[in-house]
Amino acid sequence: MQATQLGIGRWQGAGLLVTTLLGTSVFILPQLTIKLAGFGALWAWGLLMLSIIPVALVFASLASRFPHAAGPAYFVEKAFGAVAGRSVGVIFLLAVPLGTPAAILMTYQFIDALFAVPAGMALVIQSGFLVLLYALNYRGIHISAALQLGLTLSMLAVLALMLIARALVELPDTPASTSSSQVLSAAGLAFWSFLGIEAMSHLAADFRQPDRDLKPAIMIGVVLVGCIYAACTWLILSVPTDAPLAMVGVFDRLLGGSGAQVIGLLGLGGGIAAVNVYTASLIRLTLSFSQAGVLPAWFSKCNRYGVSERALVTLLLVVAIILAATHQSGQNLEDLVSWVNGIFVMIYFVALLAAFRLLPANYHWLTASGCLFCLVLAWGLGWKMVYAVGMVAIAAPLLWLQHQRKTKTGYRPVNPH
Repeated sequence: MQATQLGIGRWQGAGLLVTTLLGTSVFILPQLTIKLAGFGALWAWGLLMLSIIPVALVFASLASRFPHAAGPAYFVEKAFGAVAGRSVGVIFLLAVPLGTPAAILMTYQFIDALFAVPAGMALVIQSGFLVLLYALNYRGIHISAALQLGLTLSMLAVLALMLIARALVELPDTPASTSSSQVLSAAGLAFWSFLGIEAMSHLAADFRQPDRDLKPAIMIGVVLVGCIYAACTWLILSVPTDAPLAMVGVFDRLLGGSGAQVIGLLGLGGGIAAVNVYTASLIRLTLSFSQAGVLPAWFSKCNRYGVSERALVTLLLVVAIILAATHQSGQNLEDLVSWVNGIFVMIYFVALLAAFRLLPANYHWLTASGCLFCLVLAWGLGWKMVYAVGMVAIAAPLLWLQHQRKTKTGYRPVNPH
């Protein structure tokens, strides 16, 4: 496969992950967590960053030892069998109808900040993202990895400039009110910022040397991202603004203007990059499941670049339908994010349980810490875990019946070659 032969290096991988994790939400999510928890949002980000490190280490260790396009689904299958692994993969697929539109809606806010788009054009422009995603993924993920590293460095440079300006500018003190009862809810919402660790495990086979480069790439990405989100949250809290997109107002107040242009362009680029990585990882998973017989063999045909174009087109059509439905219903963005987070909390938890069987004993304390972290997040999400629980309750029995039927008939997976 050409994408695998070209490969991703350590720093390209780190840039890919950082851009994915910053992606749609670096200039939006801090504002939403402040809305939930006030100054408690800083506690939420700090606790989230410390808690995600064990999860990242476990995922990096699993992915470097077992590089596979199915990512967490493959880990769970190796530990607990085919039905469990396929259930994880299918609920990941079921996160897409909510997650991708949520990411596109976040990205659209930057276009709106740049151009003040008429309300009647919103859906047209959001649908235009799908055409771009097709073009970016037609030849595989390696085409955009180096560009995304440059985008990450640009985001870091702008944030550093804002932090320096904040240190030099005298501003009146803001009362440090906090809503500690909402810290867990804010952390549950903020978890969206770290959705991408598992996406890198889907792309592990695309690294030139996954055993050497994947773990450093993931750890560099996680630490950088945690610090960046905390810094953005502090900036919004310490520089009061009434701008609809708070980071634009902060930029204007600290640096004298052009916030909509600078933040808008970076947010737009980061949003497209993040959705691009998720699209690529989902296509890989669909192809893997098609070859294993979980999904129709129709998806197993690849183009000359090793990409399942049929999976790509099908995904984009589904997202287009959901975008239209979301536009008509006026669905709350925060609810979409929380429902998707619930699915990933469940995926992370089951993958961490698999790590108890697949990794050496010296990883057990990290795995236990990660499991505790997932349980706390699930508690913080509360009733918004219902979507994830419902999807598992539907998918797992159907997959068990499918597995039983194929076992009895002696079914063998399609050979893609």
